[in-house]
Amino acid sequence: MNNIIPVILLKELIILPNQEIKIELNNKLSKLIMKRAMDEFDSRLLVVTPTDAKEEEPSVDDLPNVGVIAKIKNKIQLSNGNIRITLRGLKRVIVSKYFVSENDDNILDCSYQELQLPKFAATEENALKRKLIVTLKEYIDSADNVSNSILTTVTKAKNLGAITDIIASFLPFNFEKKSEYMQNYNPLNRAISLLNDLQEEVAINKLDAELDEKVSARLENDQKEYILKEKLKVIKAELGDKTAQEEDAERFLEKLDSLKLPSSIKNKITYEIEKYSLITETSPELSVSRTYIDWVLNLPWNKTTKDPKDKDEVLKYLNKTHYGLAKIKERISEFAYLKNKNIALRAPIICLIGPPGVGKTSIAMAIAEALNRKFYKISVGGLNDSTELIGSRRTYLGASPGKIIQGLRKCGSKNPVMLIDEVDKMTRDYHGDPASTLLEIIDPVQNKYFTDNYLEETFDLSEILFILTANSYDNIPPVLLDRVEVIELSSYTIFEKKDIAKLFLIPRLQELYQMSHFTISDNIIYDVIKNYTAEAGVRELDRTLDKIMRKMIIADKTKVTKKDVLEILGKPKSYNLSISNGALGEVNVLGINNHGGFCSKLEIAAIDDADHLYLTGCVGNIMEESVLVALSYLKNEYHLNFDKKHIHLHFIDASTTKNGPSAGVAILVGLVSIMTKKEVDARTAFTGEISLLGDIIKIGGLKEKLIAAYNRNITTVYIPKDNVVDLEDIPDVVKNNMTIIPVNNFKEIYTKIFK
Repeated sequence: MNNIIPVILLKELIILPNQEIKIELNNKLSKLIMKRAMDEFDSRLLVVTPTDAKEEEPSVDDLPNVGVIAKIKNKIQLSNGNIRITLRGLKRVIVSKYFVSENDDNILDCSYQELQLPKFAATEENALKRKLIVTLKEYIDSADNVSNSILTTVTKAKNLGAITDIIASFLPFNFEKKSEYMQNYNPLNRAISLLNDLQEEVAINKLDAELDEKVSARLENDQKEYILKEKLKVIKAELGDKTAQEEDAERFLEKLDSLKLPSSIKNKITYEIEKYSLITETSPELSVSRTYIDWVLNLPWNKTTKDPKDKDEVLKYLNKTHYGLAKIKERISEFAYLKNKNIALRAPIICLIGPPGVGKTSIAMAIAEALNRKFYKISVGGLNDSTELIGSRRTYLGASPGKIIQGLRKCGSKNPVMLIDEVDKMTRDYHGDPASTLLEIIDPVQNKYFTDNYLEETFDLSEILFILTANSYDNIPPVLLDRVEVIELSSYTIFEKKDIAKLFLIPRLQELYQMSHFTISDNIIYDVIKNYTAEAGVRELDRTLDKIMRKMIIADKTKVTKKDVLEILGKPKSYNLSISNGALGEVNVLGINNHGGFCSKLEIAAIDDADHLYLTGCVGNIMEESVLVALSYLKNEYHLNFDKKHIHLHFIDASTTKNGPSAGVAILVGLVSIMTKKEVDARTAFTGEISLLGDIIKIGGLKEKLIAAYNRNITTVYIPKDNVVDLEDIPDVVKNNMTIIPVNNFKEIYTKIFK
């Protein structure tokens, strides 16, 4: 027989038979359902929970086919307009059909059937009852926060179905599990399932109890150990006996008090010291903590050296230790003077660019001495890991501060001269970008708040005088080049090298070997420079003079002769073989590389053959393009026919890479020499790039190139007219002993040489 009853939907709330729940209703529809149930159905209604609790507007298909008939036991009207209802679950029923109420389209009714429960043996039911009660007792005993009053309710229940419903409503099951029990209308099946769940809950509670006991025991041991340690400290204090760890902690605190640090840093270090004092002696963290504290406390947070007040003293010292280098000396003496006028003046970031051996590192060391500052050098050539500069985090094994912080600790002051060497040789890969890190270190806007990964606290680097060095502009990262003040250190002429040898190198060697009577004439020094050293700087010259002096001491001689030089150094090295002999197709070309300027001979041959073009002598792609431009220009402008010609261009001295854009003029001159059968003067050299219209384009490194030409006894040099402004930087000895001809277009050279 089907019965009709109104339906109310409760989301995520399950009611079981023999269970009471209180709900608060605030919507009009729920109130209408309750009123209808009380007025027409003896306060009874069907309570169901949608299968999908997240569905906002469930359909009839989302409703289960088993529900619970509940009775409204109590209704209270609240002051906020809501009503509070107390429902008691009566029995499960099977829903035959859900349909809309005839009286109100918004109310859902259903027809239901009473459950026809299967019959099972009384002995089986009694056995399950007893087992459930025993297991429930075990559960109550294993749970600390559960009252055993439920046992009274369960023992009073008459049948197995009621017992399972009471226990299921009592246990802390989730929504899905309770929904499963609500829809399971077979008491026997519910009892068996409930036994399994109860036994699982008992096992979980026992495991929780064991874990709690272990944790409690451990805490008690730790507390006991702490109390004993504190008592031991008191006893040792009474006896005047302290451990090394405690003595370290006290010494650290005393040193910390003597430092003027920001409160945030001081608080953190105090915490680290207190933590260190509590670490057990066997813990590996002990040495890590001690090392960190030692690093922080020994940094020069407030220690500085005082700069000299007289800029003339600075300049006098630099002149005493180094020859030439007027620009860097002037810049440093200016800084020393202005720094005394305004102590807050930021130190300049200077980048010295020049070939090896011209004194970049040594002048940086002399600057530190002249300014009464400490000196520290960091070489970044080949550096690809930025953590070497800013340190690694303390969590890593073997962590340490970066080279900047290491240098400050070694210097013992926060305003040293710090040399960053070979910035043009840094690399960038998956380890990081050292150039960007270095920018953060040297930039005065950022470095005031520099943070090393190891220290994890800011340290002011703004008082450091950073000096960077590089061999050329080419490989300096643009982000760095934009921040630095570039000062070029050029190659030395043979006369400057002679003066450096007489004024600096030889006196230093005399003092080193205690040979004050050692003499060497200017002519012999010139001879050594021309025949045994070919470099932009004086490093090789220093080694050569050192060798001569050693041999002279062993031979017990004090005056060097040409014969001595020949015996000690051997036959002269043929450095001038790469200069043109004035043969057909031979031209002197000027270039520059990381080692300074150089003068190289270009040989060109044109043989009747099929069209071929060969370039040899360590030539790069840019040089190949210059050759193609030169050939096109000559064909277009002078109608020189290179068809069916085997053209071979060879640059002497293959050990020097030639790939710059300044050999176009020399290539043109050599090609015209071959085609017109006219030789080019052997003491003439060329530099400048060429366009398809014959215009001669401005080049870089003119000073280095002209000095290299002068050192090779070149007498005439053709340069781009746009480079005339650069002649101001050329030494007078070079300009006075060399004819420098500025030209705009190749036609001017053609007119002077080939007509």
